[in-house]
Amino acid sequence: MTRTPIAGYALLSDRHSAALVGTGGSVDWLCLPRFDSPSLFAAMLDERAGSWSIRPAGPYAVTRRYLPQTMVLETTFETATGVLVLTDALLVGEDPDVHRLGADAPHVLARCATCTRGSVELEARCVPRPEYGLVMPLLTAVPGGVRARGGPDQVALSTPIPYSVMAEEAAGAATLEEGTTLRFALHWSMASEPPPDLWDDQRIAAGMETTVARWREWSRAHQAYEGPYRELVAHSGRVLYALSYQPTGAVVAAPTTSLPEAPGGERNWDYRYSWVRDASFTMNALWVAACPDEADQFLACMTTAAATYEPARALQIVFGVGCEHDLSERELPHLSGWRGSRPVRVGNDAWRQQQVDVYGELLDAVHCVSSQLGDFDQPVRAFLTALADAAIAQWREPDHGIWEIRGERRHYLHSKAMCWVAVDRAIRLAGRLGARHRVGEWRAAAEEIRDTILREGWSRKAGAYTQAFGSADLDASVLMLPIIGLVPADHPRMLATIDAVAERLVDEHGLVYRYLMDDGLPGDEGAFLLCTFWLAQAQALAGRHEEARAVFERAGTYINDVGLMAEEVCPRTGEFLGNFPQAFSHIGLINAAWALSQTEHGGRFEPACR
Repeated sequence: MTRTPIAGYALLSDRHSAALVGTGGSVDWLCLPRFDSPSLFAAMLDERAGSWSIRPAGPYAVTRRYLPQTMVLETTFETATGVLVLTDALLVGEDPDVHRLGADAPHVLARCATCTRGSVELEARCVPRPEYGLVMPLLTAVPGGVRARGGPDQVALSTPIPYSVMAEEAAGAATLEEGTTLRFALHWSMASEPPPDLWDDQRIAAGMETTVARWREWSRAHQAYEGPYRELVAHSGRVLYALSYQPTGAVVAAPTTSLPEAPGGERNWDYRYSWVRDASFTMNALWVAACPDEADQFLACMTTAAATYEPARALQIVFGVGCEHDLSERELPHLSGWRGSRPVRVGNDAWRQQQVDVYGELLDAVHCVSSQLGDFDQPVRAFLTALADAAIAQWREPDHGIWEIRGERRHYLHSKAMCWVAVDRAIRLAGRLGARHRVGEWRAAAEEIRDTILREGWSRKAGAYTQAFGSADLDASVLMLPIIGLVPADHPRMLATIDAVAERLVDEHGLVYRYLMDDGLPGDEGAFLLCTFWLAQAQALAGRHEEARAVFERAGTYINDVGLMAEEVCPRTGEFLGNFPQAFSHIGLINAAWALSQTEHGGRFEPACR
């Protein structure tokens, strides 16, 4: 089984797909041509499922960073005889439009190894395994590299050093002297397409140079946040953008599947899809970290994905990155899982769940980016109006809630609150929706929903707003009440709720759990970084700036050496858990930083996109 910790990985993205590279220079995860495609390398889930490593032959010490303002990774290996610098990127292509980064990505993973001091013995090993490790492809040595074909994939590995081809792998070695650079590339195509290219040294160098330049051009054009934790916010914005699928504007929750919520446990899910909730939160966060000039693409993606939506029927909560609806879940029994965490799953049956909070999240995102959008056409106006009407029709119904609990439906407070958001934002958008005549009706509905939440959501026993009507169980999602504007953060009941979460819903490190009640699933889970940032944000809105900053910085210590965050943190060991990197965690960081920036000197909080 793989023993690389989740925190040991770094993300590469061309805004079509993603690779994860370990500290030892091994690409242990790569799906092509999309985030949710079957993997070519999946050693992070099973050592037999494929990888591509380039590293010194002997012992070494490692430091890593992203090149400034990019998602291009630089790993420095220091050995007894010299220093090797490895630069890795998924090439984004030539398109110069800063709003179309990755539009013509060639599906090439490029790797450049440079000896910067002394000499270094380098070893390289490539083990392609298409279809999540099921396929052992045919490998053939050719001038300039190695070709592999098998199953639905074919790849061309371009290499400046000879590779020995064996039944299962291709491997090579070389001695690099100071000033020497070796450039490698792996080009993918479908088996039904023309064979992928072997790239020469000059072409690889040019592709890498262009990729660095394009990321920096995007950062300069989009990122202007000047508040506290500026570098963390800017980098988190790039991470979120790297998790977006360029052809449609969809945003994946994470680029991986089945990284567990507890080592060896069963809570292993596929996050390589676009949840309406996550994508909507991402658009709000990008407003702070990177002005979302691509907002129209996001709206087009969501309306296209939900094109079959009917007001009487629940809106689907998650789609494929290409707007697919059917994400049926299945298990891959041939994979042992990260540290033996089984089953490994692909697909996600959350697409079958009803979660009424998505109406509010989608309308809130549209309201957030509305100044970036042109006039809505009639189908879009009808769609957005129908979301508000659906929230009014369904807010009284139980659902599965924000955490997608796989049990009986309940009257979750967060779901009711987001139905209120749906109606409230529809009122604010009424002029653009051609629905001013509906405002009176909508306002009455919003008041009814809000009054019910404030009455039924408060638990005298818990002394706080709680997870569901009639329940005394705390839930971190109630921290959203002041964030969405439903309850003032300094209201006595909200202050009591903030205190209850801070005192009773945290681990020994002060990180916040989602909830502590039995959810019907076996095994445990870690504390959630998103929820910890929610606590910081709510405290900031309540005027408790010192407490908020302390909580923010506590969560901020759980960022790896290249600025990436997982979904959860193990309460016992402090190690990363869950799919990685997690969009939600970076969203939480950005929004909490914005709240701190607004309230730092006693100022009034104003959402970035209002």
